[in-house]
Amino acid sequence: MNDEKIKVTVKFFANLRKYAPSKTIDFYPEGSKVQKIIEKYKIPKKEQNFIILINGIPHKKIKSVLHDGDIVSIFPPIAGG
Repeated sequence: MNDEKIKVTVKFFANLRKYAPSKTIDFYPEGSKVQKIIEKYKIPKKEQNFIILINGIPHKKIKSVLHDGDIVSIFPPIAGG
């Protein structure tokens, strides 16, 4: 079994900050997905319509695999008006 850990910086924005610090550094098992972050911070299903950037690149799926050194930014949906 692989016990390697990867270091990931996680940033939450706007109303998602109520679930976690605005910026934190976490360690996850190698091969973890964005979903692991969502589970760790217990973000409710109703709040999971968010925008995910990994190293500044948009990702639409919480199944995206994390890599050592990644910076994951999670935003609520943006509405214009």
